[in-house]
Amino acid sequence: MSELIRPSTILPSNRKEFTFQTEDGLTLVGEVASPIGPVSASILCLHPNPTGGGMMDSHIYKKAANRLPEMAGIEIIRFNTRGTTSDRGTSEGEYGDGISEALDVIASINYCFEDLGVRNLWIMGWSFGTEIALKYAKDARIRGLILLSPPLMKVSDEELAFWAVDGRRIVALIPEHDDYLKPEAARQRFSVIPQIELIAVAEAKHLWVGEPAVYRVLSEITQVVAPDRLPLPKEY
Repeated sequence: MSELIRPSTILPSNRKEFTFQTEDGLTLVGEVASPIGPVSASILCLHPNPTGGGMMDSHIYKKAANRLPEMAGIEIIRFNTRGTTSDRGTSEGEYGDGISEALDVIASINYCFEDLGVRNLWIMGWSFGTEIALKYAKDARIRGLILLSPPLMKVSDEELAFWAVDGRRIVALIPEHDDYLKPEAARQRFSVIPQIELIAVAEAKHLWVGEPAVYRVLSEITQVVAPDRLPLPKEY
């Protein structure tokens, strides 16, 4: 008998905890949740600001790891940036206000390709995670960016212009009631990037609270990296 997917639902996957080192010698902690079957794509998740409680277990990311490997064949790779704590543990170092985290982003991308053997990698940022994605996730091996609730508080117009020249795909989900950047302001700030796909989500808020919001976000993620696996099931 089928059951509804609920906030606590954990679907089958292969899970592996890992650690990796940054160029400045810090050990960061993470986990990869891989499909039991073929991998459609891999997503490296950059979490919200730890000063506001952000971590690799922030609810959208935890639910993505608990559901998308089975639902859509998507591998979810999460880690704690420097000085951040979750149930997985604490990454060494101290919060760097989005500056020293450059080394975390670069090291995590290298770990994905060189140690996990990822072949089709997307970067997903949420809030603060979108800032460090836009600033530092420029590795040519990356397929593109998925941005959830980007504040654009720490990203300059020059840094946005890099992506306009680069041309890789960028998809941004903008909540109608976002605390930092609402859809109209997002259209203005992102206008420098002609290829960006802005998706305004009605009634949504910055933290994507509630199962309807979670389902929408996970569906949009799947639409980008594994569209043939839609629609996502609501029961298992």
